[in-house]
Amino acid sequence: MSDQRTPFPFSEPPAIGMVHLRPLPGTMYAESGLGDVLDVAVSDALALQEAGFDGLIVENFGDAPFRKEQVEPHTIAAMTAVVAEIARTVDLPLGVNVLRNDPFAAVAVAAVTGARFIRVNVLSGVMVTDQGIIEGRAAELFAYLDRVAPDLAVWADIAVKHARPLVDRPIEELAVETVERGGAHAVIVTGSQTGAAVDDGELRRVRNVVDVPVIVGSGVN
Repeated sequence: MSDQRTPFPFSEPPAIGMVHLRPLPGTMYAESGLGDVLDVAVSDALALQEAGFDGLIVENFGDAPFRKEQVEPHTIAAMTAVVAEIARTVDLPLGVNVLRNDPFAAVAVAAVTGARFIRVNVLSGVMVTDQGIIEGRAAELFAYLDRVAPDLAVWADIAVKHARPLVDRPIEELAVETVERGGAHAVIVTGSQTGAAVDDGELRRVRNVVDVPVIVGSGVN
């Protein structure tokens, strides 16, 4: 079966802005209702568009402590409402990331709102994280993707931040497996934690072994 997805809907290297949602209702640090979360998210999205960003990723960054894999239904509902409103407000390609690692929820949100891609923190392999051990579920994800959003692209982190591989392996091996065996349409290289700079050597090593777009995912200024 041919793959008709557009993994990188940009004509040149883009700047992707992050819309970090405030804590959603029902999470530990939630202080307001969904309306306030939505207002701030739309304001941030507009600011990023006006600043010249080429695309946006919306993620539930405020929902710490994060669930390891499956988020609760009300989180999916809230993110769908927010992403839908952002899509009505800005004219940029949108992506969805559901933390810590619920790509199935991200697919559901994207399918309803018209988002173009999802970000998956752990698509393949096994990572030791602050939420525990997370295993990639690429086969199940793509089976679900083909049912509900066949045009959606998957961007996958390589050695994602706030995590370490269960067994230390060269980052280029992780990258090749994520693309060739995991099916990623683009890969993301990050620093060790949020805001930490990307290791230039690791970035080059990944770039040299994969034929998909390579995105710098953290620590860019």
